[in-house]
Amino acid sequence: MPTTQLEQLRAMTVIVADTGDIQAIEKAKPQDATTNPSLITAATQMPQYQPILDGVLLDAKKKLGGNASDDAVAKLAFKHLAVEFGKRILAIVPGRVSTEVDARLSYDTEATLQQAHEIIAQYDSAGISRERVLIKIASTWEGIRAAEVLEKEGIHCNLTLLFGLHQAIACAEAGVTLISPFVGRILDWYKKDTGKDYVGADDPGVQSVTKIYNYFKKFGYKTQVMGASFRNIGEIQELAGCDLLTISPSLIAELAAKQEPLPRKLDATLAKNLSIEKLAIDKATFDAMHAADRMAHDKLKEGIEGFSAALVNLESILAKRLAELASPVGAH
Repeated sequence: MPTTQLEQLRAMTVIVADTGDIQAIEKAKPQDATTNPSLITAATQMPQYQPILDGVLLDAKKKLGGNASDDAVAKLAFKHLAVEFGKRILAIVPGRVSTEVDARLSYDTEATLQQAHEIIAQYDSAGISRERVLIKIASTWEGIRAAEVLEKEGIHCNLTLLFGLHQAIACAEAGVTLISPFVGRILDWYKKDTGKDYVGADDPGVQSVTKIYNYFKKFGYKTQVMGASFRNIGEIQELAGCDLLTISPSLIAELAAKQEPLPRKLDATLAKNLSIEKLAIDKATFDAMHAADRMAHDKLKEGIEGFSAALVNLESILAKRLAELASPVGAH
């Protein structure tokens, strides 16, 4: 009896759930889970997660004392919310969770390091091993430098908003644990830029991840590749064999409903024999390649702005909920 495509994929690739929805993660049974500011913001607006939101707010208020301003309470709660979701996700998944540094710090190495240390301290105080946490950082030059320091300290990183080979190589050279190239967002850019649709192996996002995977395996980098941001299961099928793939619950369900054979598309052994030029990426090369790659330039900027906007929105949700909790009727 043929197994589902999801089961076949699990045999060659680590499946990661791409959501902040804890119930969806329970259903999907992934190895790991990733969240981002947009996903956490969406989850906080689901009624079933109101108690998490309220608990974090009340805890922040207690920590700061009765005289603290609502703004200060909301800001502290904001710093703890993603970790609170992370802790609950780790109670379900056997592997790791990725928790993201504030996207507004993407071009500030020192501030990124400081917040990464704060996130890890929260997990440490909850008795959660560092081996189970990935600090998620945008793949800017400054973010990659912060990740390099963190990895040397034994803090594992997932470099996100990755669109170009220059970003990927810089991450591998810095010794980061994991990168998340954004397949679907690359496809979005090319569809908009050319007016064409792309399917299967012609998908520019698929081609980008394939190129990065082959480069890493050819030159023996330890950094793992986790394809992310999928628009359809065709993209996932074309990347079967990738180290990890982070997939939304709806696409996981689609794969679980398919019975057809799923052939391996990415193979580390085959990659070793490919003829690939090795590139040296210093800051000048990184900047030049980034400026020359319109898609990577546009999507990194747009991604950071989008995640930053989601965080501003999340702060306002927290402030609003805090006001409701403070009013006699709002608490019920």
